Amino acid sequence: MSALATAYVDSKTMLRRNMVHAKRYPAMTFSMILMPIVLLLVFNYVFGGALGASTGRYIDYLTPGMMLIIPAYMIAGVAVSMCTDMTKGIVNRFRTMHISQSSILTGQVVGSWIQGMLGVAAMTGVAVLAGFRPSASPVEWLAAIGLIGLVFFALNWLGVAFGLVAQTPESASNMPMPILLLPFLGSGLVPTDTMPAGVRHFAEYQPFTPITETLRGLLMGTEIGNNGIMALAWCTGIAVLGFCWSTSLFRRRAD
Repeated sequence: MSALATAYVDSKTMLRRNMVHAKRYPAMTFSMILMPIVLLLVFNYVFGGALGASTGRYIDYLTPGMMLIIPAYMIAGVAVSMCTDMTKGIVNRFRTMHISQSSILTGQVVGSWIQGMLGVAAMTGVAVLAGFRPSASPVEWLAAIGLIGLVFFALNWLGVAFGLVAQTPESASNMPMPILLLPFLGSGLVPTDTMPAGVRHFAEYQPFTPITETLRGLLMGTEIGNNGIMALAWCTGIAVLGFCWSTSLFRRRAD
């Protein structure tokens, strides 16, 4: 069997392990998915009346931004899971086996990706019940799903790197905190032109704003402009950074 085929088979095994682990210990997955859904409902029903004056139907404006909070929250779960495996010695046991070492990381990334995408589907269903009415065509829906999947893929690799850097699961859960705040400091909740100058400049140039505007444009038909290119560039850059950083850390800790 070739090295590529071995890596594929071993990655499937590690993916199955991570999915079984998530099924047996669902508390963290549920909390990472449930909290953004609760925030969606809170912002819509508590602040929607006040904020709707500047955005139109607030649930339509809010939902695309809240979809991106799930990958931001999931990064903490990825980091904790990876750090737990490292500190409990299971990774050292895997290294003694005849398996592809990259599959350990790949299984973690893909497993969290599947959980996160299911979470976005759940949030979309809740949003529709709350009044969300997207105008996207089937092609635009596919593009939106692809963009969300790319965001998950990029941030999951970054989460793996955080988990490898951290010395304890507790510190791993705290390291992604700045990323958790980024969706709230962009255009996900309110238009950036309503913000004070300093905050507005930060919001306009951080990665979640072009991603949010691209997703909102695909789902609601608003103007995308150059946000699509910027969104893809940010996702690609974060994915490359996370992949290179995590694989380098993993090899270094094997020495």
